[in-house]
Amino acid sequence: MSRFTDFYRISDPAPLREMDEAGRTKYYRRLRFQSFVAATLGYSLYYVCRTSLNVMKKPILDSGSLDASQLGVIGSALLFAYAVGKFVNGFIADYCNIKRFMATGLVVSAAANALMGLLGLAHTVVPTAALFLFFAVLWGLNGWAQSMGAAPAIISLSRWFPLRERGTYYGFFSASHNLGEFFSFLFVGSIVTFAGWQAGFFGSAIAGAIGVVIVVLMLHDTPESKGLPPVEQLAHEAPSQAQTHSVREIQRQVLRTPAVWVLAAASAFMYVSRYAINGWGVLFLQEAKGYSDQEAISIVSINALLGILGTVFSGWFSDRLFKGDRKIPALIFGVLNSVALAIFLYGGDALWVNILAMVLFGIAIGVLICFLGGLMAVDIVPRKATGAALGVVGIASYCAAGIQDVVSGWLIDNHVTLAADGSRHYDFGPAAIFWLAASVISFLLPLLNRKRRAEA
Repeated sequence: MSRFTDFYRISDPAPLREMDEAGRTKYYRRLRFQSFVAATLGYSLYYVCRTSLNVMKKPILDSGSLDASQLGVIGSALLFAYAVGKFVNGFIADYCNIKRFMATGLVVSAAANALMGLLGLAHTVVPTAALFLFFAVLWGLNGWAQSMGAAPAIISLSRWFPLRERGTYYGFFSASHNLGEFFSFLFVGSIVTFAGWQAGFFGSAIAGAIGVVIVVLMLHDTPESKGLPPVEQLAHEAPSQAQTHSVREIQRQVLRTPAVWVLAAASAFMYVSRYAINGWGVLFLQEAKGYSDQEAISIVSINALLGILGTVFSGWFSDRLFKGDRKIPALIFGVLNSVALAIFLYGGDALWVNILAMVLFGIAIGVLICFLGGLMAVDIVPRKATGAALGVVGIASYCAAGIQDVVSGWLIDNHVTLAADGSRHYDFGPAAIFWLAASVISFLLPLLNRKRRAEA
């Protein structure tokens, strides 16, 4: 056990490198850029392994292998496991070698996808109940593995980047969510279209394997492990009182901070609307608006692509225009999220309307993933507790997302009509109300923190 924990323990400091100030700065910037690229690309490929099932729901339903309620439970298995894992692994990651921790999670996630692909190939001879059970267990395992990705990736930003640039690079990093969703819709969606839903799982497993290689080769644990001073010294930051406290003490302080829990609740409701579209948007367009499989996948993928624009610039403009205060832009884009969702759900069947809705939704969600999904909480806690803050926000967000999957599946399954030819028609009306109400609550809650100032 000791050898196991030693393998994952945060790296010991290496002897300081003998170099002048200019050489040290150049070396530091090169390593932090490599870590940033590895965290961003690695986490985007985590997302491919997580969202692959979303583009397969219609083919799986059509094959008769599983129904909408079963798919909802399978999806929620990942989200509930991910929620608990985000909390637990967020706290653990503060103590860990982030390279090894992040790579391990992606190995397990890719393996879970590959096993589901193999089970899918045998779906005609495997009883439905058994297939459902195996899928739920494997997708739950995938959820736990997925929870090992975000915390180490974001901790790398805290360990390698100064406070004055953290919002900017956090925004750039947050594009990994949207890149991953876009890769999933484009890459996995194309594989599913041409080779079947079983092949989609193998495609996502390959993407995960590529991510493991990137993380192992390019992500670095701490500046100290590379013979450099801590980032506070490299950036000439004033010493923080938190540096004198242990990680455990600071993590306990995070749990006692009401502002962190308010942000966690706001993120939770935002994740209901986010995962409603990512998880059910394709099926909604196919069933409620009559779009083909490829058309529906293409339209929903727009929100992932445009989300990159929102996330990339969110941290930068809040650092520059609002001096690091995220509350006003969070409110603006929270309202935009609800407007875009309403257009998508009630704006009619016209192609341009649905594309516009996904453009606006993608930009708004991109900003909110960055702000509500982590940065606003990270801003108000010390560096040593970055993982703990993310864990609190994460468990709330993904418990809500998991509840959304179950509730949405139940609402959709219980509002079905049979046509004369025996085909089933799904009524999304009740689910749409549920999704839109959650998005409105998500932008109202952060107003409770309007007097809270950043402390870290």
